[in-house]
Amino acid sequence: MLPVLVAVLALALARAAVLPTCAPLVPAELDNETLTGLLGKWIYLMGSSKYPPHLEELRAVKHATFFFHPGSHPDELNVTEIMRVNETCVTRNSSTIQVFRQNHTLMHVDGQVTAMAHLIKSSKDLLILRHVNNGYPGLSLSARSPNVSKEQLEEFRAQLACHQFADDEIFLSSEKDACPEPGEQPGEEEATQAPQTA
Repeated sequence: MLPVLVAVLALALARAAVLPTCAPLVPAELDNETLTGLLGKWIYLMGSSKYPPHLEELRAVKHATFFFHPGSHPDELNVTEIMRVNETCVTRNSSTIQVFRQNHTLMHVDGQVTAMAHLIKSSKDLLILRHVNNGYPGLSLSARSPNVSKEQLEEFRAQLACHQFADDEIFLSSEKDACPEPGEQPGEEEATQAPQTA
């Protein structure tokens, strides 16, 4: 009996030694202040997913900037996305975010396609989402600017490792692939008229 107890305690201590590096992802309270803080511009930096359709999308998106605007009611945000999909700049402004305050959930609605995520409590300049799609986990990191500290990136990479995402399942955006935003450059009309992708 004693050898079994010693083995169980050793296993528990080994797990305890690993767990502190895996800080829990705590959902943010989706109150009016939080939702107001989401408004404006965000730059997608990195993400990962075990959900096959999202993995394909992550492979294709080289850079993305998105804007949250007030929706038609307090629990809705309108979204404008400007992204480079492979070699093409695409602007979409037809999707919304539905907010479910009681279970800390955001639902991205784009036509007939929906995706669920929990907003994770973090710095006001970071947007961390834990995606929940058909039981497949996913995590994404966006920020107010591309200049995120090395420590913040390392913390997010540690979370990806904690959630058992392999290196080939992690996709980073590249600032050099950014598409011009409306009003940024004289030729931006051509970029925003690129064919839409599903």
